[in-house]
Amino acid sequence: MQKQLGHYLRKRRGEMTLPAFARKLGVSSSSLHRMEMGEQNVTLTTLERLLKRLKCSASDVFDK
Repeated sequence: MQKQLGHYLRKRRGEMTLPAFARKLGVSSSSLHRMEMGEQNVTLTTLERLLKRLKCSASDVFDK
């Protein structure tokens, strides 16, 4: 699940810089980097906040 979240975040960030995307999501750049690499565990609260700020649902991220 961490890898799926990481892949989704990298895809959504596109050409945006890591610090700019981190600000948009309300997380630190280092946390976002670890999430994108699939190395950061996220709490359900954090996941909910990310999904809300990205205006998407868990099924968009974890499709399978």
